[in-house]
Amino acid sequence: MKFALFSLMMNLPNAVTGEALTTQQKFHNILEQARLAERLGFDAYGIGERHGAPFLSSSPPVVLTAIAAATSRIRLLTTVTVLSVLDPVRVAEDYATLDQLSGGRLEMIIGKGNDPRHYPLFGIREEEQWVSLAERYELLKRLWTEENVTWQGTYRPPLHEVTTWPRPLQQSIPIWHGSASSTLSTELAAKYGEPLFTSNSFHPQAKYKALIDHYRERLDYYGHDASRAVIGSGAGSLYLADTREEAIRRYTPYYNAFHATAAAQHNQSPFTDLEDNIARGPVLIGSPEQVIEKIMDYHAAFGHQVLSISVDGLSHSEQLEQVERFAQDVAPVLRRELPSVVWNDLPVLSQLSPSSASDTSASWPSAISPLFQV
Repeated sequence: MKFALFSLMMNLPNAVTGEALTTQQKFHNILEQARLAERLGFDAYGIGERHGAPFLSSSPPVVLTAIAAATSRIRLLTTVTVLSVLDPVRVAEDYATLDQLSGGRLEMIIGKGNDPRHYPLFGIREEEQWVSLAERYELLKRLWTEENVTWQGTYRPPLHEVTTWPRPLQQSIPIWHGSASSTLSTELAAKYGEPLFTSNSFHPQAKYKALIDHYRERLDYYGHDASRAVIGSGAGSLYLADTREEAIRRYTPYYNAFHATAAAQHNQSPFTDLEDNIARGPVLIGSPEQVIEKIMDYHAAFGHQVLSISVDGLSHSEQLEQVERFAQDVAPVLRRELPSVVWNDLPVLSQLSPSSASDTSASWPSAISPLFQV
């Protein structure tokens, strides 16, 4: 299994200490997270896109470009790019620029978004989100793979023989399709034969498994080999401790604070409290052994090759503690027990010599995710 550290850059006062970061401090915190993730051997770092308080992640390509300058190896993901409200021409330009500046480390997860506030900001109705996403994605693919594109649609003015610049550095920027609530997303992913990334954040396993199963079924329908499907999965929150009881005690204030936010309430999570979520949901709270067991259970259901975790909301010291502990106590077991071929052309940092691991000027190979060529 491969591992990504994701952040939505939600900037609220700490639920335990009351500490409040300024906007600039939060941006520096994100850069430190990314550098730490690379140093500890994570395979990817991701920034989600949200528009409006308390999220600071309205401009993922800008933030990821700063992360690219501060790192040298780690893959850079968007989690997700809210393509349902964005201009594909602008997206093609911004992310091709990021791909060039990062040395070809970009991978994009697209989706319709998980916050209804962005629809009126960008002039579409919520009920249009799926058809808008499909149209804009079709155009984005053409802009990245063709020159002199002529196009006409509903959600932006027509184009006549347009070639966007710069061109991406990678021959083909890998695209994943975010999946959280609807078979319309899994249908789009299957149609193009591209990887799926399930959010796996707010509901019991069965809901997300049904979407993944639908994706595999529709891959076969569109003529793709479902046995070679590439799937990533989120995991809710992470909190490791020596015992389950200690982890619950330490994480409960964070869980309660997050689930009181408007963003969490929008998802209508069915869990009554943290212990119910641990028993029936995706959160990774407990001892390393318990967390490993839970991830293995989800892998049996999903068959995913990439797992994302998040330490959003924790204090600075706890973020460091949790990311380091996951890298030391959980990731090695899962890498051994659940091998993954995704991103295999990138070296794992922990396998490098000390001198090469610390040399940020080293020339790393460009990595194009194998997608269905595994």
